[in-house]
Amino acid sequence: FRRLKQKTQVFIDPAGDHYRTRITHTLETTRIARTVARALRLNEDLTEAIGLGHDLGHPPFGHAGEAELDRCVQEAFGTHFRHNEQSARIAERLNLTAEVRDGILTHTGDVEPRSLEGKIVRIVDRVAYLNHDIDDAVRFGILGPEDLPHAEVELLGPTGARRIDTLVHDLVETSERAGDIAQSPEIGEAMLSLRAFMFENVYLGPHAVGEHERAHTAIRAIFEHLVARGDGQDEIVEFVAGMTDRFALAYAQRL
Repeated sequence: FRRLKQKTQVFIDPAGDHYRTRITHTLETTRIARTVARALRLNEDLTEAIGLGHDLGHPPFGHAGEAELDRCVQEAFGTHFRHNEQSARIAERLNLTAEVRDGILTHTGDVEPRSLEGKIVRIVDRVAYLNHDIDDAVRFGILGPEDLPHAEVELLGPTGARRIDTLVHDLVETSERAGDIAQSPEIGEAMLSLRAFMFENVYLGPHAVGEHERAHTAIRAIFEHLVARGDGQDEIVEFVAGMTDRFALAYAQRL
């Protein structure tokens, strides 16, 4: 968990104290999710445990690091790497409850969580990262507030805090009515539209090319070195996924 403070959220090893890292994302997700659980009179402790553990297995360099590690694992062993599955393996080793492990495993991917608390974290994970990543992209100079899609901003709010407030109120009120964890169609669609905008313009945008190449080069160099050394798949995945950005960059540099 402590290593998450030196793992990329969007920007690799950024020079600045205010950029989010994987640990600040985790804390923001957990705080918002616990607020929703309290409003819906659900198990706050279970929600918090899922939130704190959901990204434990995330490798260095954010989305780029996960994608490259997955490619390497496919080429070498014919399987896949998914950070949620790695997070669940860590939770298993820590002997966390079945409900916590399920919520961690299913916070992303095609399978829905079995618990209402897990469903909260699944949605709130996106609520948190979309809004704090917008803040960071504006701070980094990639986006200006005027670049954000107008219809979505009009509906959700002009600032990160306002958008989170709108999304949380909608999630609580819609879930109360539905007897399940759900967003209203209008708000849910606006959030998905904002997510698509961020993937096109920030996560996979032109500015990210150099950053992603640096991540891909480091992950591949480390992975190929460990395979050549004779390490097994589980050992390699465990070691690489546990690295911080700085450790991975330094390790690759030494190679």
